[in-house]
Amino acid sequence: MPDPAAFAPAASAPFVAPAGLAGLRPRLPSPLQDVVDERFERRGVRLVLKRDDLIHPELIGNKWRKLAPNLSVATGRTVLTFGGAYSNHLRATAAAGRLLGLPTVGVVRGQELAGRPLNASLARCVADGMRLHFVDRTTYRGKTAPATLAAVLREAGAEDAYVVPEGGSNALAVRGCRALGEELAGRADVVATACGTGGTLAGLAAGLGPGGRALGVPVLRGGFLAAGVRELQTEAFGGPRGDWSLDDRFHFGGYARSTPELDAFAADFEHRHGIPVERVYVAKLLYALVVLAEESAFPRGSTVAAVVTGRPFP
Repeated sequence: MPDPAAFAPAASAPFVAPAGLAGLRPRLPSPLQDVVDERFERRGVRLVLKRDDLIHPELIGNKWRKLAPNLSVATGRTVLTFGGAYSNHLRATAAAGRLLGLPTVGVVRGQELAGRPLNASLARCVADGMRLHFVDRTTYRGKTAPATLAAVLREAGAEDAYVVPEGGSNALAVRGCRALGEELAGRADVVATACGTGGTLAGLAAGLGPGGRALGVPVLRGGFLAAGVRELQTEAFGGPRGDWSLDDRFHFGGYARSTPELDAFAADFEHRHGIPVERVYVAKLLYALVVLAEESAFPRGSTVAAVVTGRPFP
């Protein structure tokens, strides 16, 4: 595997960690790595990887960018957040709690999971000190309604907790992700990221500035994300920001779903480039970019940056 220390960091203003988080020493700006891949070269397209997976060994990728501004205002309170059984966000929040000495509660979708052995992802959360609270799927879907949220907090014994939404996406997180776009401004014609809740895309697009285009590749099916991105930008900035779009074709059946074709693609990319490919988000993003290059979606002479938001677990 290439030595990450050899990658040239993207130019950016010096990063100042939010109060109380400077001791975690994130690596920002994250490195930008050229990738020589004939599938792009034959189309006259340069591919670069924005290695957000190297920001911090435990708070990786967009999780640092989203969580850091939220944790800085939690002011020592219990942090409660939401996620599914394989949520990267739950793991990152649990790790942050351990590193910062903050109590954490994870509200997990699926009451039926409460009586089962924990999978590796949830077991890691517990090992990092997170207390898990399982809720049925109907309650989980309604978690943003004030009455439902209040009931969940009460049942979890966390009525005074600082609440971070599913995926970490809120106005603070979106403003935190704006720095990702600022680090890439002028360095790529298109910057692409995989999307779950849309917060990273919302901030990225705002930070790119004039001439930069952001592309989101949703990993969930449903075609609902555009409205969510617009809403997040309105909450964070007062209205739409930047040039962004979504391509909904590459969810492979939904969140954490895969196919033999996607698995084979990810393994081949790892073999070609010596870079571990996270399957839930990053594999779908890279697959999408290869298809788009073959469709001549990027003009010859373009530079396309792919944001590597995580790495394989465990």
